[in-house]
Amino acid sequence: MNVKYERQLKKGALEILVLQLLSKERMYGYQMIMEMKNRSHGLFEMKEGTLYPILYRLEDDGFIKSEWSEPKNKEVSRKYYVITLLGIETLKELKELWKEFSTTVNQMLGDDCDE
Repeated sequence: MNVKYERQLKKGALEILVLQLLSKERMYGYQMIMEMKNRSHGLFEMKEGTLYPILYRLEDDGFIKSEWSEPKNKEVSRKYYVITLLGIETLKELKELWKEFSTTVNQMLGDDCDE
């Protein structure tokens, strides 16, 4: 597959996937990277340099917020991300948009998408 185009397709889906992950539980960065990789069977294998700008944008837009954990015993403090009410509403809208988008693209591709 052409890596350039694969990267572009993935890029368009990352923000909605991050919001989806955070709609289930609060997570820290590395945890999200591993969860995304595992759930996608390696298709969405992100680096920190890809994830953190997305998290900062989502936080700037008010869709998520971050909070530091309290260190316990020998554990270090971690920065966890949590979806906000605005983020939940936005995720619902994005899911509808994604459904419409993917349905339309699949219709336009017709039978060729199975090849």
